[in-house]
Amino acid sequence: MYAVIESGGKQYRVAPGDVIRVERLAVPAGESLDLDRVLLVADGEQTRVGSPVVDGVTVTAKVRAHGRGEKVRIFKFRRRKNSRRQAGHRQDYTELEITQVAGVSARADEAAATA
Repeated sequence: MYAVIESGGKQYRVAPGDVIRVERLAVPAGESLDLDRVLLVADGEQTRVGSPVVDGVTVTAKVRAHGRGEKVRIFKFRRRKNSRRQAGHRQDYTELEITQVAGVSARADEAAATA
């Protein structure tokens, strides 16, 4: 089972047990949160697509950590103008561990895969 969720203006394909990095969320590390912007849910034989979201479906995730991404160098250069500009940027992120998708937990998904 997997779902497509939206967080921070970006879309992510998630399944129970996945670890993803999303734009920084104001939730302390160790807390659990429900992501309700679920755009698609698929369980193998049935796929539900929302318009824009699937009603009544949530994805539960646990906040593992907060951090900052790698530095991105921005360098602007105009030839023959003696004009150079350099800057850098590090984006804040929140690392999430997906625990449940539409009521199916990571442990139940692993048990079904081994059976």
